[in-house]
Amino acid sequence: MELKSKNPFLNNKSYTTATKTNVFDADGRPINIIDYNNTMSVQGAINKSFILFALLLCGAGVTWSMAFAGQNPIVLTIAGAIIGLILVLAASFSPKNSRFLAPGYAFFEGLFIGGLSAIFEVRYPGLVMKAVAGTMVTFGVCLALYRFGVVKVTERFKSVVIASTLAIATYYFISMLFYWIGGISFFHTGNSLPSIGFSVFVVVLAALNLFLDFDQIEEGAQRRLPKYMEWFGAMGLIITLVWLYVEFLRLLSKLQSRD
Repeated sequence: MELKSKNPFLNNKSYTTATKTNVFDADGRPINIIDYNNTMSVQGAINKSFILFALLLCGAGVTWSMAFAGQNPIVLTIAGAIIGLILVLAASFSPKNSRFLAPGYAFFEGLFIGGLSAIFEVRYPGLVMKAVAGTMVTFGVCLALYRFGVVKVTERFKSVVIASTLAIATYYFISMLFYWIGGISFFHTGNSLPSIGFSVFVVVLAALNLFLDFDQIEEGAQRRLPKYMEWFGAMGLIITLVWLYVEFLRLLSKLQSRD
């Protein structure tokens, strides 16, 4: 069985279908041809990733500013997380609408990220800039390694990364259930050495998912998928970056709490 990226966007079957336009022959039978003037490109996905990243920062700026202006941003933070999740699910079921859903997701997810970052910053001053730097450096290194062919995204590579990611997602889900139902906290919530080691592993795993995202975007461009898939791919990439950033926040907060 071929495993795809855990990312709900880059795992969508739309990435395996080429864009086609129906043209009919003299007998009225359809002839499927690829419209090369309206297809996905890597540069297009990159441009849209920058747009989504800017919207993410705008949303984050709203709740971040509220927090340090003496206002409570918790409502917008929670609303951003919920609406962001809804838009993720909507786009995964309807990639054609990703050109409208992706910008909305980026802004609302920004509200969540801004509020969450403010909480960590108040408790651990200077932590957010370290997490941002860690995320950007990791992204740049992964992109360079992929671009120059140092890391090859083989089927075995995909299988290992995706299986590990699914295992972590399952663990997080179970741990949340135990906490909500019985107030039981698992080992990864503390600042012990095993907990720190766990966070290091998850950060590395999130970084490895970037390689899968890069590969799927490039593959989509090679397959000449529809133009709207640029938004779809960019949205998936932003999701992975958000995950990586949150894991950096967790890791660095554990390290700083031990000082």
